[in-house]
Amino acid sequence: MLYQLSYVGGSSLCHRRSRRLTLMLRLVTAWAINALALWLCDGLFGSVHIHGAWAYIIGAAVLGIANAILKPILALLTLPLIILTLGLFLLVINIAMVALAEWVAPNFSIDGFWTYVGVVVIVWVVNWAAYRLIDDVEDRWPRARTV
Repeated sequence: MLYQLSYVGGSSLCHRRSRRLTLMLRLVTAWAINALALWLCDGLFGSVHIHGAWAYIIGAAVLGIANAILKPILALLTLPLIILTLGLFLLVINIAMVALAEWVAPNFSIDGFWTYVGVVVIVWVVNWAAYRLIDDVEDRWPRARTV
């Protein structure tokens, strides 16, 4: 009954709010996952130095924005090179995204090429595992029915 009352003009107010909340929740989750990945990298590698909460917050935000906006553009522009190297050039693009986060965030430094490679691998593994867990949890919970 409540749903029928809130349904006006083909789009419900509750549905729009839940979509906005879901998008905001996903952004905050992605931000937290990237911050967790950076924290793990700081603990695992001696040549990764991240000092202070703001370094994690800004680094994770830059990493998320760069991966969402810059990475697809760079991948499209360098598609022939990616194909020629059988996808290995994607590692270079990912290293560039981490280097951008390091450059923008305060008190965040990474020393050495192989450390960059390790950071990229750790960030990838943490993101993969976290999103796999989130997908499993979403599959188990019943979703609200929308018309």
